[in-house]
Amino acid sequence: MLDARHSLNYYPGMAATTVKLEDSLLKQIRAVKPREQTLAAYVREALERDLLRRRLVAAAGDYAAFLDANPEERDEMEMWAEAPLARPGKRRKS
Repeated sequence: MLDARHSLNYYPGMAATTVKLEDSLLKQIRAVKPREQTLAAYVREALERDLLRRRLVAAAGDYAAFLDANPEERDEMEMWAEAPLARPGKRRKS
């Protein structure tokens, strides 16, 4: 049996991994993935997106905890959120 160290099909650092999918899930994936994209690439990108989403959710929680622990920072952020950024600024005379 070949593993990633002995196969020419894998980049360094990539493990040869088999993932089993239920037939119904596989059919759904094949129905939505771009035709030119391999199943492996689609699944890899989906997993990367999910991991990124999880990291961003965790970071948002950490930031909320930071704001709870630092009322001055929270007040500054509330002032920033209420700033009228949608209106054009006043033009300076040159």
